[in-house]
Amino acid sequence: MNAQFNLNGRKIVTERLILRPFEYSDLDDFYEYASVEGVGEMAGWKHHESREESQKILDLFIREDKTFAVCLKENNKVIGSLGVEKYGMEDKFSEFFDYNGRELGFILSKKFWGRGIMPEAVSAVIKFLFYECSLDFLLCGHFLNNGQSKKVQQKCGFVPYRKLVMQTQDGRSEEGILNLLLNPQKNIKLSFSHPETLIYGK
Repeated sequence: MNAQFNLNGRKIVTERLILRPFEYSDLDDFYEYASVEGVGEMAGWKHHESREESQKILDLFIREDKTFAVCLKENNKVIGSLGVEKYGMEDKFSEFFDYNGRELGFILSKKFWGRGIMPEAVSAVIKFLFYECSLDFLLCGHFLNNGQSKKVQQKCGFVPYRKLVMQTQDGRSEEGILNLLLNPQKNIKLSFSHPETLIYGK
């Protein structure tokens, strides 16, 4: 099942980054990377075409309080986001009925691709969710054509779980892989449903 989660002001500090809740003053930084064509499209949403569009999404981030701003430690500049989202099809994946988990989603400014920034951020959030929040499992997905996201998830320990047709926020249907990571502190035994999409352990 989906675990209850809110940031509640939490901050996570890594070697190069600060992960913190979004603030209204982050609008310029947010629009700077979200308006670049090809950034949002990798995650299934169209790049922002106006500051007003970014403002609406920023307001949503702040209101829902489940998305970390990925900031450079050196200057507090926001260069990406990392959401601790509810996973879909909660009522269908019966293997998780007795366990608590969430799904991670992330975006990084194109200027910072290839520097190991996102694996650093995702690894820190995984550690926080498993060791401080005691979640049992995490899901994270990528479209088949998004090799960068695939590499990030592999580096962070996720393994292929299901091959699915995923609905994008801009109305498309794309084949993708949903990956799974179990909390290593716990003895989790899963009895998997829906074998037609299952690839875990194969």
